[in-house]
Amino acid sequence: MAAYDDREHFIPLRKSDLIELLCRDPKMALSEREPFRQFCALVSAVFHFEYLKQLEGLKDAYAPFDPDADTKTLRPVSADERRKEEERLFTRFAVLMERANFKRLTHEELQRALQEVATVSGIRTQVDLNLFERLDIFTRGDVMGRIPYRSWRKLWRKAEQQVPLYQRLVLMVKLRPHKRLDRDIDTSRVYLKIFKDIPKTDPDMLLPGARVRMTKLDKALIAYPLVAGISIMLWEIGTQVVPDLGKLGLSALASGVGAAATWGVAAALGGYGYKTYHTYQVKKQDYSLRLTKSLYFKGLDNNTGVLMRLLDEAEEQECRETFLAYFCLWKYAPPEGWTAEQLDDYVESYLEGNTGLKVDFEIGDALAKLERLQIVKTSGGVYHAQPLAKALAVLDWTWDHYFPYAHPELQEARSIHA
Repeated sequence: MAAYDDREHFIPLRKSDLIELLCRDPKMALSEREPFRQFCALVSAVFHFEYLKQLEGLKDAYAPFDPDADTKTLRPVSADERRKEEERLFTRFAVLMERANFKRLTHEELQRALQEVATVSGIRTQVDLNLFERLDIFTRGDVMGRIPYRSWRKLWRKAEQQVPLYQRLVLMVKLRPHKRLDRDIDTSRVYLKIFKDIPKTDPDMLLPGARVRMTKLDKALIAYPLVAGISIMLWEIGTQVVPDLGKLGLSALASGVGAAATWGVAAALGGYGYKTYHTYQVKKQDYSLRLTKSLYFKGLDNNTGVLMRLLDEAEEQECRETFLAYFCLWKYAPPEGWTAEQLDDYVESYLEGNTGLKVDFEIGDALAKLERLQIVKTSGGVYHAQPLAKALAVLDWTWDHYFPYAHPELQEARSIHA
């Protein structure tokens, strides 16, 4: 069983596409295709039912912290209970992220990203981590992608740059009161965000309270005209106004010429100062607009919507792993069966050979699901797939017994319809 540092567990295939791929396999007889589709439908139904329960549990856990909630609570919660519920929420969410094949961004990785000199987007931000009471960042899909940009070296023409990306990035944030936050932001809530195709150097752009920073070139373009203007003005005063005042003598000062010159200098300095301030504000607005445009098409969902999206992705991943592990064990394992290592290697080579995808298949999790569903047999660390007909019967029994309601009236109704 090979271990890979450059592969992820996530299988980037739609569930329906994977089913069709397996049904077209040369080992699959025409008569087996429909029963196998029924097998996949039953597996999907079982996981959907189980994940529906998880969704309800997560929604209940998130409800006291949901910033978008429009419902009222019927029971007051003490501060101590709220802290415990918050801790449980963060723990449950971390488990969900693991099931959806996300990795938590470490503190060291976040610090490295915050210390980057420049971002791929050309926008620099400054983040105060004291703003966060809790900050969890999860990523998935560490790939190389192409990002459009403009550079003065290319005369500001649009070009593309290859950069490392996170295909998915999820934020879970609990804020504390801070001067950088607007007053209408409720810091008692927990905020969830999910984004796509974020450069690895740019997670700071996504954090609340991030401030846009000027580049050295921007500062120079703002400051140099101010310095040059003041220098020219002082030169003119020194070469023209001062000699003229000397010729006029002290009586001219008494008549107000000196005062007029002083007010003229003050007005000129004020004008240059206002122009500099205005240029700075326009530049900040330009950066903010670029930041908004950059993130507009990268945001995928917020708050409760994030929970629903991630649970759906985790459910799909469970199905994909189960389909692949059972199919390869059923169709390609020899009569003596396969060990976990042999099955793992075969599934990975099957995916790479048939789809070109290089995946680190999560064999332990896949086999645990097959055993829990009772559609494999194991003996001495060797696994055999149950025949398809037996697997269908077992799954059907599992589905029928999710609600073992045995009321006498129901039993009577069943006997009548039988």
